[in-house]
Amino acid sequence: MAKAILIVLDSLGIGGAPDASLYNDEGSNTFGSIALACLNGDADIGRQGALRVPNLESLGIYSAIRLSTGLTFPNTNSAIGSYAVAQERSKGKDTPTGHHEIAGFTDPIGWYTFPEVVPVFPKKQTNKLLQKANLVGVLGNKHASGEEIIKDCGEDHLKSGCPILYTSADSVLQIAAHEEVFGLDRLYKTCKIAAEIFSDLRVQRIIARPFLGENKDEFFRTKNRKDFILPPPVDTLCDKVIKSGKKCFGIGKISDIFGHRGISDSVSGMSDDQLFDEMLDIISKANDGDLIFANFVEFDTLYGHRRDVSGYARALENFDKKLPKLFSVLNREDFLVITADHGNDPTFAGTDHTREQVPVLIKNHNVINKCYGVINFSDIGSLVESFLGIKTSE
Repeated sequence: MAKAILIVLDSLGIGGAPDASLYNDEGSNTFGSIALACLNGDADIGRQGALRVPNLESLGIYSAIRLSTGLTFPNTNSAIGSYAVAQERSKGKDTPTGHHEIAGFTDPIGWYTFPEVVPVFPKKQTNKLLQKANLVGVLGNKHASGEEIIKDCGEDHLKSGCPILYTSADSVLQIAAHEEVFGLDRLYKTCKIAAEIFSDLRVQRIIARPFLGENKDEFFRTKNRKDFILPPPVDTLCDKVIKSGKKCFGIGKISDIFGHRGISDSVSGMSDDQLFDEMLDIISKANDGDLIFANFVEFDTLYGHRRDVSGYARALENFDKKLPKLFSVLNREDFLVITADHGNDPTFAGTDHTREQVPVLIKNHNVINKCYGVINFSDIGSLVESFLGIKTSE
């Protein structure tokens, strides 16, 4: 037995979710749309030509998308590694729901999402937040893109001191505030209070969205985002690793996603490039039986939500170039899984996540050139649990 490395490329869907129409996402295909745009010359900002991801290709990304949708691409090779396509059974299409199911908790009920009305947040809960967080008011209070609402309300925020509240199609309340004027600690405290108040509505996640800048042309979100998430009601893969006497290392948002439960050590608050290097260092020092669980979020936040096809393609090519470094620190016995938690097709309408199937790419010397077919998200965690020799999910 050796280490397990579970990497989630946040939002790298491969289309074809059977229930996509229920989410108005029929036809979405994150990886497929990006690859097609590259072939057609529609993703040439900062790069050119066909999508170049030879390492993901050898692991099986194109084989997985062919299994998912039947879509094929010229001049691509079949998998050398092992692969599968995973479908989500939980209701929703967001980061916590996807990660929780991957780690063993399937939620058939789903979380509360806010209706498309203005103001969007219920008066009762909003008034409680004003009182308990000592706020004079709030701005926004609607469905919005995070980048746009900061531009629209940021200057009023600087004048009034009122935080900016907004939501999306996910079960989320996001609170944006200026790091220096409002204060980062105060923003975190406000979000923690909001998490307690809105938990009665089954709102899954409160996100602190700090930003800096002096006017709408200069505002930018910082790396100090913090998520306040209701943890799964059952033990997950992370908890089981800890209870087996081993360590679970969280890279990126992982600790936040699981409510800071089942995580031995955590590294966050950095760019994906920096987190990748931190992950390599942790892998090189981890012991047999440990789990390294990583989330790389910039695919989603910087390119998916912003509908930046070229940027997403560049990020995929950059990640692919780094994979040989990852392979070099793996022992022969180590078990590597690369997957995703949902889609976020940068060519699709709107700015929200998309309900898609995801690739499951596996590298281990005992599992070579095997197709696992179409599986559930929860089967991903079960594969890792089986490798680590701990009790599988019920």
